[in-house]
Amino acid sequence: MKKKIYFIRLVEYTIICFLLINTSLAQFNDYSLKTGIQFNGLFPDTEFEKELKVTSADFKFSYMGRIFLRTELIKNLIETEVGVGYGTLAGVDFNNKEYKTEIIPIDLRLILSPFNIKFFNPYGYAGAGFLKYKVKTFPLSVSPNPDVKNSNWSVFVPIGAGFEIALSEEFVLDLNGGYAFTFTDDLNYYSNKNSYPGVSTVYDGFYNASIGFSYVGGSGNSDKDMDGLVRKIEKEIATDPNNADTDGDGLKDGEEVNTYKSNPLITDTDGDGLKDSDEVKLFNTNPSIADTDSDGLNDGVEVNMYKTNPSKADSDLDNLNDNDELVKYKTDPLKSDTDGEGLTDGDEIKKYKTDPLKTDSDSDGLFDGEEIVKYKINPLKKDSDSGTVDDLTELTRGTNPLDADDDVIKIGVPIILEGVTFEKGKWDITPESSQILRSSLKTLTTYPDIHVEISGHTDNVGSKKSNIKLSQKRAESVRDWLIERGIDPSRITAVGHGPNIPIAPNDTQENKRKNRRIEFKRTK
Repeated sequence: MKKKIYFIRLVEYTIICFLLINTSLAQFNDYSLKTGIQFNGLFPDTEFEKELKVTSADFKFSYMGRIFLRTELIKNLIETEVGVGYGTLAGVDFNNKEYKTEIIPIDLRLILSPFNIKFFNPYGYAGAGFLKYKVKTFPLSVSPNPDVKNSNWSVFVPIGAGFEIALSEEFVLDLNGGYAFTFTDDLNYYSNKNSYPGVSTVYDGFYNASIGFSYVGGSGNSDKDMDGLVRKIEKEIATDPNNADTDGDGLKDGEEVNTYKSNPLITDTDGDGLKDSDEVKLFNTNPSIADTDSDGLNDGVEVNMYKTNPSKADSDLDNLNDNDELVKYKTDPLKSDTDGEGLTDGDEIKKYKTDPLKTDSDSDGLFDGEEIVKYKINPLKKDSDSGTVDDLTELTRGTNPLDADDDVIKIGVPIILEGVTFEKGKWDITPESSQILRSSLKTLTTYPDIHVEISGHTDNVGSKKSNIKLSQKRAESVRDWLIERGIDPSRITAVGHGPNIPIAPNDTQENKRKNRRIEFKRTK
């Protein structure tokens, strides 16, 4: 009995000693297959040991070798193990005579291993199986039950606890202790079954203390956290094989390593102020490059400060780099036309050389966009034709800002009012003529000091006298039209020249049309 107690205490002390070890080499769960061998010291638990006071001198060496295969049934919680052993159970009988029994156990065990500690793995086990036994050396004590058998099969139930210690990634030291309940009383060839009225039969069993070694298959190639990286790789790069997202940035470790080439240990690999997952999922930027679009602005600065697109160098598509707009030109990288005058910032800077921050670069009163698109004049010059009159004044009075000759009306130089027409054979002005006459009205209004002559001309069809009269009436009609609109009558004279001053031969209908005209000439 003392030896049995000593044996149990030895197992307990061994477990406590290993619990004090604090290191971390490997983990024990999440593998494909463990194969191992165990060497067991046995202590029989039969009638002899129960009733005798066994001393150390009486102790006989009992042993058992066992091989096993183990795999996970429920990941990180329950394992299954099948094993077969061979050994000898030895002791002494009531007459201090040695007995030996050959045993061959075959069993299936369930192993509870919930702790998932990297280096040290405590566990408990229970199982069931069959035990083949055969008495090799018979005891001297005679069994009171004559039906005792020296060889047979028995069901047995092993229970116990132990722990594993990692020696390397693949090899594990296994220490355990337990007890095997058998359903036979014949292991020592001594049975008291049905021998004593009122006394229940106590079946034989044995204690075991075991040391073993296991090879762990698939441990380095498992992916417990399902992040796309096997444990061997995670160990090399220092990520957590039990956590799919080691740095907690929203991307699995495997995605970071294999797809995005980012650092699975840092939430912001490129240090641009954006989490790796936000770069991938929200902003379509590269989590490994601080300036994805190479525009000179950090991705985080674009997103958080300027609200520009970090994946496009030119957010507003105005043909200017976002950084150039902010730093060099001071324009708005989110507005293609910062000053809102109809030209993109890029065109103003690169094509027209205008100021993208000023709607009117030459300060002539016209928007740059109007000058280029609508009037085709120079937005950098107040007076595009250099004719002494600014563009706005010319456009207001109806002269051509690209023609210097019409800036100031020259004395004695007639201007044909193209488009001024009359009813056939009459001097009534047609409605279509009003637009042309309004240009003349603007000129007289703009320059209140000039005096003009309105002259009428005809072709040579009809009598000269009647043509002179007709041309005079038509010139007077134009004069009256201008006077009715506020021009001082003293500034305007009307003259009819008839066919006397042709500008083309009267040989075709087109030339005759040219000769039928109204001219506007400054006289003072």
